[in-house]
Amino acid sequence: MTHTPISHYITCQGREVHVTEWGKGNAKKMVMWHGLARTGRDFDALAQELAGEYHVIAPDTIGRGLSQWASDPDTQYCLDFYGKIASDLCAHFGFETYKWVGTSMGAALGIRVAATTMRANITHLVLNDMGPKIEQSAIDRILTYAGNPPVYQSVSELEQGLRTIYKPYGYLTDEQWRLMAETSVRRNPDGTVTMHYDPNMVRQFIAHPNDYDQWDHFNSLECKMLLIRGAVTDLLSVETRDAMLESNKNCDLYEVEGVGHAPAMNVPDQFERIIGFLNS
Repeated sequence: MTHTPISHYITCQGREVHVTEWGKGNAKKMVMWHGLARTGRDFDALAQELAGEYHVIAPDTIGRGLSQWASDPDTQYCLDFYGKIASDLCAHFGFETYKWVGTSMGAALGIRVAATTMRANITHLVLNDMGPKIEQSAIDRILTYAGNPPVYQSVSELEQGLRTIYKPYGYLTDEQWRLMAETSVRRNPDGTVTMHYDPNMVRQFIAHPNDYDQWDHFNSLECKMLLIRGAVTDLLSVETRDAMLESNKNCDLYEVEGVGHAPAMNVPDQFERIIGFLNS
């Protein structure tokens, strides 16, 4: 069965947030939160797979996709402010007990809220290629493109750029690459196109340099966790992976061979492993 998503625009913390909703009316609830320079539409394949059973919301973080940009980048582009938005969204949709699937930044946010404001609400937490520490070399790599997004003459050229930047995601169909392009593009006044996000969102790493240092939060987590790690990722080191599994026994590991940062969660093997965890 094919499920049709619904778009919403909801004011949270004074900012308009775009949310894609799937499986409205289902009793089981799920939040899906995307990576640093991405949008909630990255979860289309997984949400489609789960929408028969779960009521899913997949927001665009402020400054990304169709959500409003920050009015004060240094105070609003950070995990704590994103957490306030997440709380507002869950209240809006009537979510009380739910599961959280996060990729990269969205997984870091999952760690933060599951340890603090949503500690009593989140039962299962999927950490897609993110832990309580990230490698500085990966931050440097991300900042080289995220802080200064490239400009293209056409959407087709932008799609080719995405295929290069996000090659570590692993296999995507041509249709999925096209969807990524169409949900990642904004047109500039001169007619060129670029990525659909506010370059100032990288201020997070300057104004909040310790935002991703979260060992205390991670170690305190009591919910079930599944760490998905791309076997050739440059963001989540083997040492950090091993320390996570040692320091919190609620965390299981699923390593995806031949994939870097971050697995796209869009193929049957990954669906099966994620669904098995969610049902545990």
